Amino acid sequence: MRYSGFRVIKEALTGHKGWRPTWRDAAPQPDYDFVIIGGGGHGLATAYYLAKQFGQKQIAVLEKGWIGGGNVGRNTTIVRSNYMLDGNEPFYEFSLKLWEGLEQELNYNAMVSQRGILNLYHTDGQRDAFRRRGNAMILNGSDAELLDAEGVRAMYPFLNFENARFPIRGGLLHRRGGTVRHDAVAWGYARGADQHGVDIIQNCEVTGFRIENGKVLGVETSRGYIGAKKVAASVAGSSSRLMALAGMRLPMESHVLQAFVSEGLKPTIPGVITYGAGHFYCSQSDKGGLVFGGDIDGYNSYAQRGNLPVVEDVVESGVSLIPALGRVRLLRSWGGIMDMSMDGSPFIDKTHIEGLYFNGGWCYGGFKATPAAGWCLAHLLSTDRSHETAQAYRLDRFQTGHMIDEKGQGAQPNLH
Repeated sequence: MRYSGFRVIKEALTGHKGWRPTWRDAAPQPDYDFVIIGGGGHGLATAYYLAKQFGQKQIAVLEKGWIGGGNVGRNTTIVRSNYMLDGNEPFYEFSLKLWEGLEQELNYNAMVSQRGILNLYHTDGQRDAFRRRGNAMILNGSDAELLDAEGVRAMYPFLNFENARFPIRGGLLHRRGGTVRHDAVAWGYARGADQHGVDIIQNCEVTGFRIENGKVLGVETSRGYIGAKKVAASVAGSSSRLMALAGMRLPMESHVLQAFVSEGLKPTIPGVITYGAGHFYCSQSDKGGLVFGGDIDGYNSYAQRGNLPVVEDVVESGVSLIPALGRVRLLRSWGGIMDMSMDGSPFIDKTHIEGLYFNGGWCYGGFKATPAAGWCLAHLLSTDRSHETAQAYRLDRFQTGHMIDEKGQGAQPNLH
């Protein structure tokens, strides 16, 4: 079934009796050519591109819960390509270009809204750093504009420009950045993968790997053994626990990242704003709620809930930047488990076990990377070669000294 305006009108006039399930609830088969562990955005995108772009068959996606129940449905929906380092910026620019054509590609309304992202700066040093970042973005085919205080004031007059400890001096504007509806991304990729013959198997937790002579033969699951020629792990904050079943210890930690939604308001914030003097970012959803977040919880955790000190820190930063937030009521909050790597950058690589591949370590960048991560992992699974934009995302880069430290914070995951 293809979706269109005409289809909506027809179903409205005929009692909505013609709609079909978005994807099949498949039962596991005894074996597959490709098994992808993780039914989030990355896993579903990998399965979709593996089938559509690379023409592969016999593909299964295993999800321990339900589709959309993990990080793909627990984020602040921001997409962007405003990175600086060569190992990151080409990849995220590739991802943003895929976002721009995603709705036509999937025939699904993912609510892609390129409303622009503004990173504020408060000092001369920050201004110079943002100018450098903007030049790197432009050199890699992205867009960037450096605004002064008056340029920012024209866009967001309600910000705290003068009566603040950190007065706003300007900002780096990335007009092609924006937001995408997170649930719709999961549903759209699941629908697209299903249309190309992928089995999407929910409530199927991987409990072990069957490995012989250094080669993976399949996975043990809560629904029985499933054989596979190639297995890819794409489970975000559960990566360490999953790969430990294969005897691997990853260079990453799991931390909780909290997000928040306010009560519904009239249109207030047209784009996405990030605070340069604290870790705070904010946008407004189509329902009117302000969606915002900040730093990860500093301690390791696998729980999808956070703690009050981070709530206080985020709210303090928000009110410091936008004093009017002090009158707004918080509607709800939630947490996602972040797979924080040692240098703040991800992995898309083979492991030392033949036939076992890993995608993880996305830190704060997992959602915005969804299309490119899926494409690049599908490329690796199909060809056994890294995609040109993901060649730096190697598991052995700490051994070889090729870290991708975008924030310049060193090898400490809780600082990234």
